[in-house]
Amino acid sequence: MEMEFNNKNTKVQQLTDFIQRSISTHELKVGDKLPSINQLSKQFHLSRDTVFKAFTDLKNRQIIDSIHGKNYYVASHTKHILLLLDEYTPFKEVLYNTLRERIPSYYEIDLWFHQYNEHLFNQIVSNSLGMYNKYLVMNYHNEKFSEALLKIDKKKLLLLDFGKFDKNGYSYVCQDFDNALYNALQTIKNDLKKYRKLFFVFNKHHKHPQTSKEYFCKFCIDNNFMFEIIDEITGKTAILENAFYLVIKQEDLVSIIKKGKLEQLKAGRDYGLLAYNENPFYEVIENGIASIGVNWERMGNLAADFVVKENSIQKFLPTEIILRNSF
Repeated sequence: MEMEFNNKNTKVQQLTDFIQRSISTHELKVGDKLPSINQLSKQFHLSRDTVFKAFTDLKNRQIIDSIHGKNYYVASHTKHILLLLDEYTPFKEVLYNTLRERIPSYYEIDLWFHQYNEHLFNQIVSNSLGMYNKYLVMNYHNEKFSEALLKIDKKKLLLLDFGKFDKNGYSYVCQDFDNALYNALQTIKNDLKKYRKLFFVFNKHHKHPQTSKEYFCKFCIDNNFMFEIIDEITGKTAILENAFYLVIKQEDLVSIIKKGKLEQLKAGRDYGLLAYNENPFYEVIENGIASIGVNWERMGNLAADFVVKENSIQKFLPTEIILRNSF
């Protein structure tokens, strides 16, 4: 076992990472005895306390174990995570990729989508009981805690995204679709004053929490904006000059842009456009599409901390607007 230390992390963290890598690459296998604290202290010119802290961290995460607190050995090199999301979208891919990059390679992620099918959701949760070290779950509903989740150990479960329900001591990283939307729109209200009317394109069948409509209306009323909620963009929908569109579905966003072009209207110049949930291609299409939502990379980082550091988390991520040229 050989390693070189740098100044990027503490020596405890570097030794911990080194041992973890040795396990994940099978240089150290399950059941193998680790060098003693004295041996590693002499080999790497470290204090005994530094080695002991690294061993303690690895033991707390059940990666190594000890016999009578003296002889340490590799307990396991594979841990399993259930990542249960609602449906595929590009921003969910950001969440997954961030999580995958942040956690060690000996963690295996089983990714499932419940597609807002309650029977499928309950079946996936039921079949997974006892099989995973951690459960990262987007609940089936924003306003109601799914009873199927009650069977999972609270310490192993992290609730993601939805969370307008009693979370009763569970860890969560959620977003607020109500007041946070109102507050985010407040930050751009002066920019919105140049538009004669604000539209919220929000299909009544979409699984995005319908309560967002109430807070959009409240924002418009409080600030004296003319407004309207449109169910979807159809062939009969006219894109109005000097109007502003807040859009949930990407299909409606594309329809607005295409219909605007047919009428020689351009987003940002002739009408305003703001899309819910950031998407990588928003940076490059139509000279930039502004977006509103939470930072999904941040959600992935916090989820990784829950998995690796076993931290309890109770956090609502802020809803933010990324300004681009579309309004």
